Amino acid sequence: MPQLDFSTYTPQIFWLVVTFIALFLIMWKIAVPRIANSLEARQKRIEDFLDRAADCKKEAEETLAAYEAAMTEARTQAQAMIAEAAKTISEAAEAREAELTEELNRKFADSEASIKEAIDGAMDNVRGIALDVAAAALGKLTGEAPNDKNLAKAVDQAMKVDE
Repeated sequence: MPQLDFSTYTPQIFWLVVTFIALFLIMWKIAVPRIANSLEARQKRIEDFLDRAADCKKEAEETLAAYEAAMTEARTQAQAMIAEAAKTISEAAEAREAELTEELNRKFADSEASIKEAIDGAMDNVRGIALDVAAAALGKLTGEAPNDKNLAKAVDQAMKVDE
């Protein structure tokens, strides 16, 4: 093995030092700055992304706050509209109920008047029929024509007792 030959140690050490210095200079002047620049650019991009993310988060929070405020306002307006509609409907229902009550009372009064007229008419007919029946019965029983005045008085008195 040539590495173990003592006569070649000095040139091997010389070329080792020259190669090490060359590689060290290449790394120091070319490779390491490029790697450092890449790392710095990467770190800068990461920081930019984080800044943009923070800005987006802040914007999203502002949008959420505006949305919640708008929803609260919309709920308040909706509740006010519902309350107003309920009040309007209640007032309309009360007015309609009062109108219907008045109409029913008027119809009831008209019906009572009609019934009273019908009863009065029927009673007059009953009185007339009672006078005729009483006159006919009295005429058949006694054989004489009854006095119309006395007969009317007796029928009127009998009808008052029934009432």
